[in-house]
Amino acid sequence: MTERHDAVDVIRVKRDGGTLSDDQIDWVVDAYTRGVVADEQMSSLAMAILQRGMSRTEIARWTAAMIATGERLDFSGLGRPTADKHSTGGVGDKITLPLAPLVAVYGVAVPRLSGRGLGHTGGTLDKLESIPGWRAALSNEEMHAQAARRGPGDLRSGFRPCSRRQEGSMRCATSPERSSRSP
Repeated sequence: MTERHDAVDVIRVKRDGGTLSDDQIDWVVDAYTRGVVADEQMSSLAMAILQRGMSRTEIARWTAAMIATGERLDFSGLGRPTADKHSTGGVGDKITLPLAPLVAVYGVAVPRLSGRGLGHTGGTLDKLESIPGWRAALSNEEMHAQAARRGPGDLRSGFRPCSRRQEGSMRCATSPERSSRSP
């Protein structure tokens, strides 16, 4: 397959202070997900983004490109409001664990999606899986059944967009945490 962009050229644009085009963003996220862009190249791009920032347009397009790499669940058939509390990776799970049950008490389905291996503290799932009998690996059908019941959904992993899973691992290894800042 002939690639429409080259990772080094995309890195160079951002490193030199340029703005990534929609096509470059779509391509780099998709190519990284497919294994065409190496971890080292994505790390270099992440560091260039850290140093140079991203415009709101670039951030919006990057987000849309990441969403497009994954699977999406439709909870509209539940007949009640649905919400997800997304964590930015803070330490301690001080909000995540009490918030889902609290919101569920008011009739909101909370099919919570969660992460793993967030540096020195571990992810929410890493902690919860230390409870005997608790499991995170739910099928889509189990996730829907859990969301349909009154009460909070089980926190689970493996359902984030594919690129998010890869970029989360890369972020932990390379530490470009300030990458969401705008110029």
